[in-house]
Amino acid sequence: GLAMQDSAISATVDFHQDGVQHGFLKLPYSHDQSAWGNVMIPITVICNGEGPTALLTGGNHGDEYEGITALLKLANRLGAEEISGRVIIVPMMNHPAVLNGTRTSPLDGGNLNRAFPGNPVGTLTEKIADYFTRYLVPLADVVLDMHSGGRTLDLLPFAATHRLADATFGACCLAGAQAFGAPYTLFMAELEEAALFDSVVESLGRVFISTELRGGGTTTPGTVALAEQGVDNVLRFAGILPGDPLPVASQALEIPSADYYRVSQHRGLLEFAVDLGDWVQQGDVLARVYSLERTGEPPVDYRAPFAGMLIGRRHPARVDVGDTFAVLAVKR
Repeated sequence: GLAMQDSAISATVDFHQDGVQHGFLKLPYSHDQSAWGNVMIPITVICNGEGPTALLTGGNHGDEYEGITALLKLANRLGAEEISGRVIIVPMMNHPAVLNGTRTSPLDGGNLNRAFPGNPVGTLTEKIADYFTRYLVPLADVVLDMHSGGRTLDLLPFAATHRLADATFGACCLAGAQAFGAPYTLFMAELEEAALFDSVVESLGRVFISTELRGGGTTTPGTVALAEQGVDNVLRFAGILPGDPLPVASQALEIPSADYYRVSQHRGLLEFAVDLGDWVQQGDVLARVYSLERTGEPPVDYRAPFAGMLIGRRHPARVDVGDTFAVLAVKR
């Protein structure tokens, strides 16, 4: 049946060979410019003897650059002699989206992080998801998937995990998120949870760590340094690099439910009344939306439905009906 279908993707690297290998995940893609073309997703495998495996991913969304940058740099700098075990680095999971500078793939419109567990005979994006689900995640003990806000969101830098039914496993995932060493560590209620990479990794019993590291479709020296330090900390946490993760003072927060993602019901110009990192009380104005159609019209006030910290906000000033414009979190 479908479960036994081989993946169309083949790797040009050997996952069991010692040393450093740079290669590709090769996915056949027949199109007008190349009848026998391929999507070529760059991958680096670094092995040194027995030990745990870390799968490090970025570019799950193509406009989130902090993870991509840190992992491209890691692929350049990490030597096999430095590690025990194996590191699999995929800086640009949704490579077509990265090349296009967009969240989703220009080839099929696919949002990779809404395509899991994938389908070996589905769309290009579903084939990529399926390969990670059935071939890469099973190789790993720890998975770090680095996100940021992309072009449309800006988020305080945090490492995240979820509240999991298995308390022991949940504690391992939380320890991994804390080890990453971001200024904030979050328990997240996710939107569209079933289709996420996170859920696949957790269902396979692998430690999963996610991040959000600012955004706005760019990077800063600070966010890249944080991503790089976090990667090294996770490799120490996994026992692949020697030593303990560097301790970082981190504030523990939680996004308790979907209600903490605030959605605009108006189109117009967004003016924030509070900054990222600000604490608000219930009833405080978070943002105002001004009509772009006419002058003399009072703005619509959007107020905090409960007290919390503004940890995420829409990056572009223009907002449309249905856009999430603010994300709140509470102390946990």
